[in-house]
Amino acid sequence: MTDFAASSQNAGYFSRERVGFLFLNVGHFFDHMFMLIFATVAVALAGQEGMSYRELLELLTPALVMFGVGSLPAGWLADRWSREGMIAVFFIGIGGSSIATGFANENWQIMLGLGAIGTFAAIYHPVGIAMVVEGQEKVGRALGINGVWGNMGLAAAPLLTGWLIAISSWRAAFIVPGIVAILVGLAYIAFCRQGRGVVRAAKRTVPDPGDHDLTRAVLIRVALALTLTILFGGLIFHASAVVLPKLFSERLSDITSDIGAVGTYAAIVLAIASFAQIVVGHLLDRFPARRILFLIALLQIPALALVASISGIPIVLASVLMMALIFGEIPIHDTIVTRYTRAAWRGRVFAVKFVLALLVAAAVPSLIGTLHDNFGLDVLFFVLAAAAAGVALSALILPIARKVA
Repeated sequence: MTDFAASSQNAGYFSRERVGFLFLNVGHFFDHMFMLIFATVAVALAGQEGMSYRELLELLTPALVMFGVGSLPAGWLADRWSREGMIAVFFIGIGGSSIATGFANENWQIMLGLGAIGTFAAIYHPVGIAMVVEGQEKVGRALGINGVWGNMGLAAAPLLTGWLIAISSWRAAFIVPGIVAILVGLAYIAFCRQGRGVVRAAKRTVPDPGDHDLTRAVLIRVALALTLTILFGGLIFHASAVVLPKLFSERLSDITSDIGAVGTYAAIVLAIASFAQIVVGHLLDRFPARRILFLIALLQIPALALVASISGIPIVLASVLMMALIFGEIPIHDTIVTRYTRAAWRGRVFAVKFVLALLVAAAVPSLIGTLHDNFGLDVLFFVLAAAAAGVALSALILPIARKVA
């Protein structure tokens, strides 16, 4: 590992930058994958030991709460201490927490383990995203590529979890990825030590917006629009990602009842849909974020309503469209934050953004379980369609134009 890092440094600054970007992308992959492992485990364990799907899914609540709450101290520590150091803590911490969860024997131990996963997972977004946009001339493109890796983590979660459960047990679904995350964390530490001082000496930073751009009226409009879109959008994103394995287990029951196959269908949908972020990223470097956000949110409404109404193979195809539109919204939020925030404060602003989104997400397990048990998943998706309408209306609050940084 030392030889690899040293050769990267000798190859020049651009090579080191690419390797550093790769580590950040892998981190985004792990972040979303680890947070969704239990969503598939809950489907497999439903009915065992007298626990319903709703009761199992509620064990995920501490993870989602900490995923949001932990963002604030993570962003503050990164800005005050070290962003690279916090990413190393992320890799090692999330891996160790996952392994510990795999050895849990009681429900409270599972909740504690999941809560620890959420705590370390909270580090990535306020820290990693701030590092991704640093030194990037085309912010939208960088966020789009990084977003695809995060969404591939969402796709990998049901796939890897489903097959690890099928060939071994639910414990392996936590332990095996945990070991891999720790190994990657050790590699990242070696990489940072070998290149200490090289990247910072050469990096450019995204230009800060000028004082004339940050008028009180503009900041109020941006803050209000972002708050509303993040709340509504966070609900849509997390609910759809968490419920997808359950949706397919019910709506594809005539085709398969195998948890591995269900996980594969969910993974295929999420993997294909994830590339929407690259398309949106390129659009963000050319067109106003306000216009793109409004259009994507508007298209989400019929897509979510369609998924609520169909079953069989058509629901797989409809889910690709739905998830592509949901994923496509994510880099828009981050681009807006980047264009209206000074670099020194970016980590903390990203932290506030993710606290808002993820505190809403903390209510997702109870919302899904309650609506599923009392009304069915079709009602859940109609509720999400209404939330998409809220995003579209909120987008209109944004300033009409903002020059690409």
